[in-house]
Amino acid sequence: MILYPSIHIKDGAVARLTRSSSDRQQAEILYPDPAARAAFFADEGFPWLHVVDLDAAFNDNSPNGPAIENILKSVKIPVQLSGGMRSMKAIEGWLEKGVARVVLASAALQQPDLMREACKKFPGKIAVKIDSIGGYVAQKGWANAASTKALDLALRVEDAGADRIIYADINLDGALSEVDLEAIIDLAFALTVPVIASGGVHSLQDLAELKAHADTGISGLILGRALYNGAIDAREALALAAD
Repeated sequence: MILYPSIHIKDGAVARLTRSSSDRQQAEILYPDPAARAAFFADEGFPWLHVVDLDAAFNDNSPNGPAIENILKSVKIPVQLSGGMRSMKAIEGWLEKGVARVVLASAALQQPDLMREACKKFPGKIAVKIDSIGGYVAQKGWANAASTKALDLALRVEDAGADRIIYADINLDGALSEVDLEAIIDLAFALTVPVIASGGVHSLQDLAELKAHADTGISGLILGRALYNGAIDAREALALAAD
């Protein structure tokens, strides 16, 4: 199982957003230098990084481009990038700059033609993140659920040819509550495309339970707040994932 430490960036710094879009201005600033944090995770032995441009996720004008480019220059491990991928220009631009995998979020539901075009043009380099509220796809801003079931969208994503699906229950993501293991397993079992779990993991026991069901199609796990506050030790987690 591949572990992806997450680096959320707001206003050029490492931050963490745990609730709805109305809380965006109250995001907790964790570290001033995203590139230094990326290098730290690489030195710890993580094989990938999951980077999120929080500002780009909510509007088209993000100040975080230089910070992300510094991450790409600072590490040799591959980076998957989420946030603001609403046009082919944005997707192509970041892939050309060295991002290994681009993550589409709201565009998968709102711009299905873009998703299909991107998957076809860049095979193996497009992932789709599906945020779920009670089994339904969360709309932009996380505040409300759409009428589309998460599994239905996942099947469309699979049909489009995406390389990975990232699944998160946004009621859990970043909140350090219990991981929704059953929902993740059910989704992964219904698909052939690998699924990366995100949200709610706050202990090695959670990681062990997910890993025990890796044969359902769970290929990876994004680790966030639990890494930053020490609830999960990086080296212990990597050893468990590799065992």
